[in-house]
Amino acid sequence: MLAPSVRHLVFARDDGQPLDFIPGQFIQVHFQYPDGTPTKRSYSLATIHDHALGPGEAVEIAVSYVPGGAATALFQAMDEGQQIMASGPYGRFCLMPNDANRRYLLVATGTGVTPYRSMLPKLAELMRTRDIEVVVLFGCRSPAEQLYAGDFLAFAESHPGFRYITCFSREMPAAPRPDDRSGHVQDVLPELAPDPDGDIAYLCGNPNMVDAVFEALKAAGLAVPRIRREKYVSGK
Repeated sequence: MLAPSVRHLVFARDDGQPLDFIPGQFIQVHFQYPDGTPTKRSYSLATIHDHALGPGEAVEIAVSYVPGGAATALFQAMDEGQQIMASGPYGRFCLMPNDANRRYLLVATGTGVTPYRSMLPKLAELMRTRDIEVVVLFGCRSPAEQLYAGDFLAFAESHPGFRYITCFSREMPAAPRPDDRSGHVQDVLPELAPDPDGDIAYLCGNPNMVDAVFEALKAAGLAVPRIRREKYVSGK
């Protein structure tokens, strides 16, 4: 459990082959409602692959438990060795090879931070080859809901151009870090002084947050093509 209502799950393809994907993409899990009606849910891949060494075999996702949710019932009952059916990868919420920016602003709430975890090796390469800066601005309610914080903090320690800011909307940590903030991600955005010429922003997670930050970035002068969005909507 990454948080009281978020579970980290690791799968492997049953044919033993790796799942090659572009960081930022997602898979769709296919299953049935109790009445037999087929349905599916999408999950961003949290897997960290170093493509310099080739893709690995793990397929990692983070699943939010929604009370009464059909996918929640599926994953809560899942034990080691059980199988799911999935398709993909899909999606274009990825780092673009011709980007000429000076900084990435990666904004997320909840499990919206999972694609940024998968992007870490590529971000390390870009920071080394293009000397860019990266800011992850993550919003959650309390310290118990910091998803993958250990991975981002360790990455920040070894990469001086990387900054990890956490915004707590309800409860601050007992011993806050210098980059811990009280409030929502959109409240902290002005502190980062979004630059219309130098920044490209990625927004992932709660639709209300995505819309609010999108409007704030447009007001700061960022062109719409420099703001890339993926909204997460919980389904029953």
